[in-house]
Amino acid sequence: MKTLYIIRHAKSSWNFDLPDKHRPLGLKGRRDVQKVGRELSMNENTPDKIITSPASRALYTALYVADDWGYPENDIEIDDRLYMADAEDILEIIKEQAEEVDSIAIFGHNPGFTDLVNHFSSEYVDNVPTCGVFSFHLKTDSWTEAVKAEAKTKMKIIPKRLSS
Repeated sequence: MKTLYIIRHAKSSWNFDLPDKHRPLGLKGRRDVQKVGRELSMNENTPDKIITSPASRALYTALYVADDWGYPENDIEIDDRLYMADAEDILEIIKEQAEEVDSIAIFGHNPGFTDLVNHFSSEYVDNVPTCGVFSFHLKTDSWTEAVKAEAKTKMKIIPKRLSS
């Protein structure tokens, strides 16, 4: 069995003077990522691997969550293909993962992440909110087969539903 965490970046700054890829987390994003990181650290095992988009808002979301999870920052993999990737691109990245890795957390962007959640979910999700987390148990021992595997929702976190 494999476990996949799909985590959309936290809310970014509205500073549109910067290139999109360089927009940092905004104040609300920094607050939400702290709540989400705390929730994950209390209720979920640290994943074997973290992969993130290189965009500042995704990278810093991954760094904050990794700190709470006790995952070494230097082990976070930055994959340029996750920046604004569609679901098919993300599935290709998932299929490339080593079989000995049992759990992966990926950090990135919509609309690809909402489409990816809907690929695995039995219930339609209209939108993965910023800093939202969806996790799935995949009935397979192979990431190559994970894209077609039976998936069961393990958990989801919607930041605005968490207490401060």
